[in-house]
Amino acid sequence: MPDRTDYSALIAGHTVVIEMMNSGAAGLPVLTRLLRMAQPALGAAGMAFVEFAASGGRVIAATGAAEWAIGRPLPANDPATACLLSGPRVQCVRIDQLTNQLALELAERGLRQMVVSRAEIGGHTVGSLHALYPAGTEEPGTEQRGVVAYLGTCIAHMYGDQNGLPVHSDGPVVAPADGLAVRDTTDQERHDHERDLFVAVTSHELRTPVTVIKGYADTLNDHWESLSEADRRQAARVIGQRANELARLLDRLLSSAAEVWPGDGPPAPFDFGETLRAAVADLPTDLRRRTTTQIPAELPRAVGHRQSLATVLTELVTNAGKYSPPGSPIEISASADGRTVSLQVSDRGIGVRPEHVERAFDRFWQGDSGDRRRYPGTGLGLYLVRRIVEQQNGWVFLRPRTGGGTVAEVRLPRR
Repeated sequence: MPDRTDYSALIAGHTVVIEMMNSGAAGLPVLTRLLRMAQPALGAAGMAFVEFAASGGRVIAATGAAEWAIGRPLPANDPATACLLSGPRVQCVRIDQLTNQLALELAERGLRQMVVSRAEIGGHTVGSLHALYPAGTEEPGTEQRGVVAYLGTCIAHMYGDQNGLPVHSDGPVVAPADGLAVRDTTDQERHDHERDLFVAVTSHELRTPVTVIKGYADTLNDHWESLSEADRRQAARVIGQRANELARLLDRLLSSAAEVWPGDGPPAPFDFGETLRAAVADLPTDLRRRTTTQIPAELPRAVGHRQSLATVLTELVTNAGKYSPPGSPIEISASADGRTVSLQVSDRGIGVRPEHVERAFDRFWQGDSGDRRRYPGTGLGLYLVRRIVEQQNGWVFLRPRTGGGTVAEVRLPRR
C-alpha cells in the first residue's frame, strides 16, 4: 500500500470516466473503468462492486485479484451481506473474520482486509464498493477510506442521475446493471408487467411450433396416398423436431414458475467430466454437429445436481447457436481450480454488450429483443440456468470472447 493515495492518477482517471458518461456510455463499462482507475491509485490488490436487490447481492464488476468473483451471488441471508448492509457506511473489514464461502476464497487468495463503502440513494442501498488488500499490508488509513467513500457516492449518483430520478424512499430500489438504472416500482406493477410479458412471449413462441405441427399433420392426413415415402418421412421428422421444441419450451415455462428446480435433492458429488460428455452427446442433432469439445480426461468431482447439467448445457448451447451465424462453431470446454469446476460455452456470434451481461439473466429479457423475427425466443433460457446453478451453490456469468462472440461460464463447487 502506498504511503499516500495517488490523487493525480485518481483525478485523471475520474476525468476519463466523466468523459465516457458525457459521450453516452453507461452501465458496466463505466463502472469497470472506475474500478480500474481506482485500484492503483488506492494501492489495492483488487476492486469489486456488489449490486444489491431484494433477493441479495451479486458481484457485477471486479478488477485485479477480485476479477474471478464476477457473477458471484451473495444471498440475502449470507452473514457477509448483513455485515455490508449494517453499521457505518464506510468501514475497514477483516476478511478472515467473515465466515461465508466467498470470504474464505478471498482469504485463500491472500486477501486479508478491505475498505467497504455502501452506495446509497435516498436511504436505500444499491450496492457496496470494495477495495481489497493482501496480507502483510498496513490497515488502510483515513485517506483510503475517504476515497472509497467518495467513489461509492459517485457510483450511487451513476445509478440515479442517468435516469433523471429522485428516488422515493417509500418504494423498493431495484438496480439492474444495464445502464445502472434504478427502478422504483410496486409489487403489483412488477406482477402486472411480468404477467403481460408472459402472455405476449408464450403466445408468440407457442404459435410457431403448433402451427408447423398442425400443417404437416394435416398434409399427411389429407395427402397420404399422393406423398412419396421420402415426403412422409420428412414430414414426420419435422413434426418430431417441432414437438421437441415445444416440449423444451413448456419445460422452461413450467420451471420458471417453480420455486425450486423440480426433481432435484440436495447437492451431491458427481463425476463432472463423465456427466458433461454424456450431456454433449444428448444435445439436439443440429447443435451437436456444430460443437467442438475440450474436456480434460481427469476432472475433479463436482458437488451439485448431476441430472441438471444436461439442462444447463442445452440452454447455453441453444443460446449460443441462436445468436451466432448458422454453422459457426460452438466450443464446449471444462476446467478446474482449487475451489471450483467450470464449464465454458463459447460462440462466435453477435456478442453481448457489456452493459447487458447481467440483464441477460432477467426473466423474459432478450438482447436485440426488438427483432424477434431474427432472434426468436422466450428470454427464459439464461434465467433458468442461473436459477439452477445457484441452487447448487454455484454461479454463472457472461463475458466477451476474444476475437468476437460470447463466453458463458458456469462454476460449481468441487469435491
